Amino acid sequence: MKTVDVAIIGGGIIGLATGWRISQRFPDKSILVLEKETQVAQHQTGHNSGVLHSGIYYKPGSLRATNCREGKEEMEAFCDAEEIAWEKCGKVIVAVDESELSSLNTIFDRGQQNGVTCEMIGEERLKELEPHVAGIRGIHVPETGIVDYKQVAVRLAERIQEKDNQVETTAEVTGIRHHADYLTIQTGLAEYSAKHVINCGGLFSDRVARMGGARPNSKIVPFRGEYYVLKPQAQHLCRALIYPVPNPEFPFLGVHFTKMIHGGVECGPNAVWAFAREGYSNRHINFRDMFESATYPGFLKMAFKYWRTGVKEMWRSLSKSAFVKELQHLLPEIKAEDLETAPAGVRAQALGPDGNIIDDFLIDESDRMINVLNAPSPAATSSLRIGSMVTDRLAAHF
Repeated sequence: MKTVDVAIIGGGIIGLATGWRISQRFPDKSILVLEKETQVAQHQTGHNSGVLHSGIYYKPGSLRATNCREGKEEMEAFCDAEEIAWEKCGKVIVAVDESELSSLNTIFDRGQQNGVTCEMIGEERLKELEPHVAGIRGIHVPETGIVDYKQVAVRLAERIQEKDNQVETTAEVTGIRHHADYLTIQTGLAEYSAKHVINCGGLFSDRVARMGGARPNSKIVPFRGEYYVLKPQAQHLCRALIYPVPNPEFPFLGVHFTKMIHGGVECGPNAVWAFAREGYSNRHINFRDMFESATYPGFLKMAFKYWRTGVKEMWRSLSKSAFVKELQHLLPEIKAEDLETAPAGVRAQALGPDGNIIDDFLIDESDRMINVLNAPSPAATSSLRIGSMVTDRLAAHF
């Protein structure tokens, strides 16, 4: 049985960033990353739209706000050092009518408090930045950028292994046993012994935590985000990133337009309950996952509270014309024939038993385990900073 100082469960960008940070700070410690797929970054990281978020949306003082600001700088520096392409393209958040101005002002105030470089702009300046957008006012955030997070994750995995550490793929964790001074991790192929375990299981983080003996007061419910991309003849309609004013009570940013680092423009997402934790289409059903969500009091309470929003999101999932109509609020010239279907993503959203959506990063500790239980957007932007934060917690046990 292989023995290591630290085992990390999950080969997404959070797990890999954490492994790299530990290897930097404690080069004498042995590290093992366990990933159930054949390659790293196959789920949330690999389906990420690639935005380097500025931190403008998040409640001042929250982990999302502080880690996003620092994490963005660290991510840009990492990409520069590793010669990974990224671009500071900027973005606009657009109010299409007066009913959205109050929420727009709230976002602008948060940006100011969070130290984000941003400017409130009128319709004329909005048209200079995005000539085809419809809006009466907006916020310009010039420091927002784009990158390929899957490429970042692959590079992190390479850097971890340079220090004689290991990233094991096809290694799904099936059990965790506690001993006096170490833990045994069971996978389908082998067993490993680790003095400390870090759970970065993403869509399965709550199950891994319970497998390790923790009792988190939340549960992961998967939400699928469906996308289209603009065909080449329509890509001129969007120069950079165009976002609507989000619903302040709902933690999803609404259907938006995203310029991608390798070319093209992505449109979306909506947010619908996925019938499987890895349910990338409405035909993908896992009865265990579906039953677990459908019987969870927190999900039922949230669904009751937001049922109108949920119906609207599901209708957009079923009707391309409804999706197009939503896009036309921002870019009226968009037509159905300008769009082609793109791969969907699934967001691991932690819900409390009271139905409240946990909208901040959530990290918990139990016996010899650190569990990253909730890492919503901007987790990819913040990943290197989250890795440092987890390393700080781990350091207290070395």
